[in-house]
Amino acid sequence: MLEQGHSQAEVARRVGAAPNSVWRWWKAYREGGRSALRARPAPGRRPNLSAEQKEDLSRRLVQGARANGFATDLWTCPRIVQLIRRCYGASYHVDSLPRFLRALGFSCQRPQKRAFERDEEAVARWVASDWPRLKKKRPV
Repeated sequence: MLEQGHSQAEVARRVGAAPNSVWRWWKAYREGGRSALRARPAPGRRPNLSAEQKEDLSRRLVQGARANGFATDLWTCPRIVQLIRRCYGASYHVDSLPRFLRALGFSCQRPQKRAFERDEEAVARWVASDWPRLKKKRPV
């Protein structure tokens, strides 16, 4: 579009980019041709786990914490860090784990705070008989 005579601002508006980005692209095109505009992988640190290891970790998480050697079936970030270190020799910081788990398709959830010993019938009886007696009445 710049070669056709459109202004930098017009091109930026049409492609939905910032004008300085259009200028950078134009400069790269002039200096290196079309090949200079090819997408390149984002620089950054190599992932700690390979795709196969991430898939295996997902499978292990779905199996549950007990199946992976923990006393209870509750997954916590410190436990998952421990599992990753034990199985793959990689280290993750506890604070970065929720983002990593979301990328794997998991969501962080709080366990329900309900006693296993809870007797639903006794609760229903209490709600039916005692609760109405204890509940404050609206002033008339």
